[in-house]
Amino acid sequence: MGVVLDSSVLIAGERRRESVREILSRVQAAHGGVDCALSVVTIVELTHGIYRAKNDADRERRRAFSEELRRDMVVHPVTVEIAEVAGRIEGEQAARGVSVAFEDLLIGATALHIGYELATLNLRDFQKIPGLSVVKL
Repeated sequence: MGVVLDSSVLIAGERRRESVREILSRVQAAHGGVDCALSVVTIVELTHGIYRAKNDADRERRRAFSEELRRDMVVHPVTVEIAEVAGRIEGEQAARGVSVAFEDLLIGATALHIGYELATLNLRDFQKIPGLSVVKL
């Protein structure tokens, strides 16, 4: 069993000036020696943050953090199978009147597809995804 890290966990760690290794150590201390992974959608969200930085120093710090993540972690692409899981969930939830943010849907579908839990600071939104095991850090 492993855990997919949501962007919220990573952004909070980056804001505390933690390294990727420090964040992973904290996750593993809380959940045992689990494997940690990312969805490629998280890279999109972090890259968005790089270009929204208010100054060059923040932009470069965020860029270095994102590069460290890509170097040190497994990043899962959105495959056809993950897209189908996301489409099914989105359709089923929409039929019930429940809306799930597209980014969260793809990150959650990735975790479901690979059989991992999802670690987030955003429990409310991810709990809208049936079958997803969501843990708060």
